[in-house]
Amino acid sequence: MNTASSFIASQLSLAPRSVQATIQLLDEGATVPFISRYRKEATGSLDEVQIQAVKDHYEKFRETEKRRESILQSIREQGKLTPALQKALEEATTLTQLEDIYLPYKPKRKTRATIAAEKGLEPLAKLIFEQRERDIEAKAAKYLSDDVASVEEALQGAGDIMAEWISENADVRNAIRKVFEKEAVVVSKVKKNKETEGAKYRDYFDFSEELRKIPSHRLLALRRGEEEGFLSVGIAPDEDHALERIDRLVLRGQSEAKPFIEDAITDSYKRLIRPSIENEFAKLSKEKADSEAITVFVGNLRQLLLSSPLGQKVVLAVDPGYRTGCKTVCLDAQGNLLQETVLYPFDKKAEAERVVRDWLTRFKVEAIAIGNGTAGRETEDFLRGLSLPVPVFMVSEQGASIYSASDVAREEFPDKDVTVRGAVSIGRRLMDPLAELVKIDPKSIGVGQYQHDVDQGSLKKSLDVVVESCVNAVGVNLNTASKHLLSYVSGLGPALAQNIVTYRREKGAFRSRKELLKVPRLGAKAYEQCAGFLRIPGAGDPLDNSAVHPESYGIVEQMAKDLGIKVKDLISSPESRKQIQLQRYVTEAAGLPTLRDIVAELEKPGRDPREPLSEFRFEETVRKPEDLREGMILPGIVTNITAFGAFVDVGVKQDGLVHVSQLASKFVKDPNEVVKLHQQVQVKVLEVDMARKRISLTMKF
Repeated sequence: MNTASSFIASQLSLAPRSVQATIQLLDEGATVPFISRYRKEATGSLDEVQIQAVKDHYEKFRETEKRRESILQSIREQGKLTPALQKALEEATTLTQLEDIYLPYKPKRKTRATIAAEKGLEPLAKLIFEQRERDIEAKAAKYLSDDVASVEEALQGAGDIMAEWISENADVRNAIRKVFEKEAVVVSKVKKNKETEGAKYRDYFDFSEELRKIPSHRLLALRRGEEEGFLSVGIAPDEDHALERIDRLVLRGQSEAKPFIEDAITDSYKRLIRPSIENEFAKLSKEKADSEAITVFVGNLRQLLLSSPLGQKVVLAVDPGYRTGCKTVCLDAQGNLLQETVLYPFDKKAEAERVVRDWLTRFKVEAIAIGNGTAGRETEDFLRGLSLPVPVFMVSEQGASIYSASDVAREEFPDKDVTVRGAVSIGRRLMDPLAELVKIDPKSIGVGQYQHDVDQGSLKKSLDVVVESCVNAVGVNLNTASKHLLSYVSGLGPALAQNIVTYRREKGAFRSRKELLKVPRLGAKAYEQCAGFLRIPGAGDPLDNSAVHPESYGIVEQMAKDLGIKVKDLISSPESRKQIQLQRYVTEAAGLPTLRDIVAELEKPGRDPREPLSEFRFEETVRKPEDLREGMILPGIVTNITAFGAFVDVGVKQDGLVHVSQLASKFVKDPNEVVKLHQQVQVKVLEVDMARKRISLTMKF
């Protein structure tokens, strides 16, 4: 039986010592962001991705161990656990291996084989299967009884028993798995009389592709077509080749038993082995496709959450609309609602202009945010036409309506309707996309591919991980963060986040990180995990607004003392920091990796790692797909990235696709190598298919 650390280390090609230390920290309740940021000496500087992989593999390892114990107990209770069988089970490293070994001992419902065994035909099956006897039919005649009326029935029953033995043979199953791995083909056919109704799946009405080569988005499309009842989908290799592999393992020479065993092999493969292995590979291929699709979604979500923030500025935010007007709000630098109204810039332009100019003066507005939905471009035209002295930004509305109707929004604004909440969300997204988007179910944000077709549990787990990663990478202002943002901070969670907000409301702003220990139920362990990721601008101790962990404050204070200056002077003086000799401060707990991180943080304490925001404008003359012409070169914004390309908004209320082959002059395997979400790009129009509502673009020009 493998130990967790050695097994996982071999699986991930990591140092066993690093894996062991990571597992120990995880068992002690440490989070992935905390381990990767503050425990580099213990893990050998494993990064967040590697630590998350160790965590995932450790969870699977424990599942396997739990199943191993269950199987051992089951076979032990049957009185069939031999030393050799126990050794085989203890040496198995995967759930599949365990289940193969367990299969002959697994309690079964009544099968053709068990019925034949009840009729006393198992000895006949053993006799034939040994492949030494002659005159098989004469031997079968000895097993006739009230339950077995003929030789044919006896041989059929013996064949059923042999077929089950063959299907339960681990070597046979592994051989067929290898055939599936190398040769299986995915085949789909349209279901009878579904041609018209399922027209969107026309490409898959008579389709086949090697399983090992089919891309994830195609497999997920097939499975969706099957789920919706339009396609029949199967996975299988060449049958003759599969039977030949089993023959090699089961048949011995040219005995008289050979034709009987060949019949049992064929029956076993068609009735038992192929359906079982096909289901196994259907599940595995779906999991693989899910994993690839989730990886795309996670990558997009990470980029979206880390989108450039405007920062804490007074913002006028507009949720555009024609008939119902433009819901308009003004937010202070902390995102609090100051004023709300409805403007009608298309019907009552003068009045709308008066309100806008009044608000800019009265509230000292520093930027304008406009939702990019219906009437977005026209509202932008109106506001830009006023020649206002502040920048104007178009903001993605994806998911804003979900937030507006959510419990979170109702809790924040119980006396406001969904339109006001939507406008507030648009403004806050401009100020800090991360802080606002954590309030929305990531699936509703609209980035990724086939997110509704993948395993929802795996998707949620992966998305939660990336949200936690982004929140902790950026850091959180302890005195302004919502409980939803705080809940993703390492070591907290919803309950402690609420306690922090309640404490802040009752006691006022936090003046130091140490004050966190006064929050109800926030103990030493939670403090250790969360403190380094929480920021307090203007705190008495400048380190409280940095990523330096409180456990390392003493090191920084000693550095400053050795130089004869204060900590704040060490932060403000590059010359002083250059004099620090890191080797003098190395201890068992704080090695060079931690010390380098500390000095790097002192250079820019609390620095936001996100890129600064820049203004963007679409081509003025392009408003709708009909305005597009082949060969046009336009500015655009990347709105989504998939395995097959990137979608770009060029301002016509319909995104165009830059196929992966059109992203660059060189071969591109992964679109993320070339583009990022919300990146400003230049594209050329290749084709506009109005009938199918498709816009094809290229970045190769």
